[in-house]
Amino acid sequence: MNAINHYDRKADYTDGAANTLSRSTPAPRALYPALRTTLFGLDLVRATLVDSAKSIVDLAVSQEKATIQFINAHCVNLAIRDASYREALGKADLLLPDGSGIAIAARLAGVPMGENLNGTDLFPLMCEQAAQRGQSIFLLGGKPDIAARAANTMRSRYPSLQIAGTRHGFWHSDEEDRLIDEINGTGAAILLVGLGVPVQEKWIARVRDRLTARIVIGVGGLFDYYSGAIPRAPLLIRTCGCEWIWRLIQEPKRLFGRYILGNPKFLWAALKHGVRQRELSSKLSRKTKRFFDIAATAPALLCASPLFLLVALAIKIEDRGPVFFRQTRIGDKGHPFRMWKFRSMVVDAEQRLAAIKAQSERDGTCFKMKRDPRVTRVGALLRRLSLDELPQLFNILTGEMSIVGPRPALPREVITYAPKERERLFGMPGLTCTWQVSGRAEIPFEQQVQLDIDYLKGRSMVQDCHLILKTIPAVLTARGAY
Repeated sequence: MNAINHYDRKADYTDGAANTLSRSTPAPRALYPALRTTLFGLDLVRATLVDSAKSIVDLAVSQEKATIQFINAHCVNLAIRDASYREALGKADLLLPDGSGIAIAARLAGVPMGENLNGTDLFPLMCEQAAQRGQSIFLLGGKPDIAARAANTMRSRYPSLQIAGTRHGFWHSDEEDRLIDEINGTGAAILLVGLGVPVQEKWIARVRDRLTARIVIGVGGLFDYYSGAIPRAPLLIRTCGCEWIWRLIQEPKRLFGRYILGNPKFLWAALKHGVRQRELSSKLSRKTKRFFDIAATAPALLCASPLFLLVALAIKIEDRGPVFFRQTRIGDKGHPFRMWKFRSMVVDAEQRLAAIKAQSERDGTCFKMKRDPRVTRVGALLRRLSLDELPQLFNILTGEMSIVGPRPALPREVITYAPKERERLFGMPGLTCTWQVSGRAEIPFEQQVQLDIDYLKGRSMVQDCHLILKTIPAVLTARGAY
């Protein structure tokens, strides 16, 4: 590796959020019984700035080791597209919510949130606690002399504060061992790493086992503010949650992508998360979904009535058999119901199944055959255009099905289900689903099951609308329709 600039002010603190990880690492004991708020699958500390600063120094005093990271809107956007960054965040012991973005996300999700624990406000309080309790701090990061100037600012405020050392954020890869030895040699209890997101999180995750500092915190561009290199927004602007506008005015070229492009991305992610969070925890979800089903299905039936007549006439003309086909399927929570379809097979199709069952082109539970000899000529066209499914609109109106949900299974299939596969039965069956818009019969059964389970775990009206829109091209291309 050549010379690296390990410093990037992209991680300073004004707007907040959480990422899309799921963590199971327990918080260190010194911060129990601190409250938590879960956003985007992450447990975020819910506390005041004063209590957080005291708790961090408590950890250092108690000889416990902890890695602490801040989560803001920019972090969320990066975590969505950077798997290694998500992995590094997952190794942190504590995640602190930072800024107005996290407050917006919390309100959208309907969950409580404590104070804005941004690093710029937390830093002096932490230094005050460290000075009172004899815990030394090492500052790593920033351009040359920035960390040292920030340290002098804190020493002037708190004369008893022990600054174990400072160092800028530039080094060659072959200097890393010497750098770590230098930091460890100072005996610092708290190490603040200001290399910028996502560099600092990845570096901390990679070398944490080699660092002897009990507390390691990624602080982004924090040192710039306390060195005097960059002025912070006036208190009124910060109170309004608009510090990002102040910073954008100061550095429009560098921060254009982060704020002008990044903020809308984060707000969209927060909106989707909020809708999902509220729906999964409330009966309103089912009522909203039912209202949508009725509101969409009733006019659809009215508009499709001429098509119903044409299809019925074509089926009748071909073989004089019945127009509709009713079959028992398994619905929500395993309850059976009678599902309607336009008949696409010969009248005695069920009796002929045993003779061709060995020719199934899908391994496992479901029988599927691209050129099933039982399918009529009209039926083949109906299947290709998915018109055979139209009568299920009546099942939706009667509440036995929904527009979006796992496709209803046959009883003979369900009795062979493994315990994992039965999870797809815990939801209203639907006219369309995830695997139907992703290849239908071309998707292996095991993958269909997993897609159905994933849908049920994360279902929302936003996702339903997305799947309905994707159903249109899926029907027109007829991929996997047989």
